[in-house]
Amino acid sequence: MTGPLEGNTHPAVKRSFTQSLSLYWTLQKAALRAETGYRFNFVLLVVMGVVYQGSGIAFIWVVLSRFDSIGSWTFSDVAFLYSLRLLAHAVWMVPFNQMGSLDLTVREGRFDIYLMRPLNPLVQVITGRVRMNILGDVITGVTMFVFAVSAADVDWTVVKVLYLVLAVLGGAAAEGAVVMLVSALSFRFLHTWSAHALTDNVFLLFGSYPLHIFGAATTWLLTWTVPVAFVAYLPASVLLGRTGDLAVHPAVAWAAPAIGFLWLFVAYRIWFRQMRHYQSTGS
Repeated sequence: MTGPLEGNTHPAVKRSFTQSLSLYWTLQKAALRAETGYRFNFVLLVVMGVVYQGSGIAFIWVVLSRFDSIGSWTFSDVAFLYSLRLLAHAVWMVPFNQMGSLDLTVREGRFDIYLMRPLNPLVQVITGRVRMNILGDVITGVTMFVFAVSAADVDWTVVKVLYLVLAVLGGAAAEGAVVMLVSALSFRFLHTWSAHALTDNVFLLFGSYPLHIFGAATTWLLTWTVPVAFVAYLPASVLLGRTGDLAVHPAVAWAAPAIGFLWLFVAYRIWFRQMRHYQSTGS
């Protein structure tokens, strides 16, 4: 027996962007109120988020305290890249933090409820609850970025400030797109936790360093196969004036935010196409 969609597009997908955005904020605030009701758990999760994300930059500091640079990037340069990646990561985590648990929702048959309501199923997935450790990501990302901006040698102009804002949003879109694509596999394979863990580790381990230190083949794969480079490496190269060292044309680096948004648009379309393969529990 096929799922409730039977190959058709869910009617709520056609809801206007303004309506969906309004409903998203309403549901997100309700989920946030529910999570903050448990104060000890709330504080503990926020602290865990700060410690987890802060440990990464601490490791970089230890490494660069023994070496002058990594691939000609100094500690202030790498700290700037790392904080930019973390800031983009925090931005996508705010709306998309529940995408990683979609497989559990599908296995338990709770996705049926989302299909019966006159509301975009994706909006319902991402507003089911809020992972409070994302506040730790946000706090750490903002704090590190303030430090990195003061330490890095960036010639700030109006154009670069505007690019920075777009780069953070575009980087969040690029990483969120990959998470959305992995979550779409839940409709076919039911268990996707390992794929999410792999994706998270790839962005964490490779996205926090100048990609060229990993070699030409890896850099190419993490640029054109998985858009890790578009999250922070390429934007950081633009802002730090290092586009001359890139393996891609500088125009590609300047276009990184737009490419990130394109990835998210494609992932959004694929997610809904894969939703047609959903089957109810026991079907």
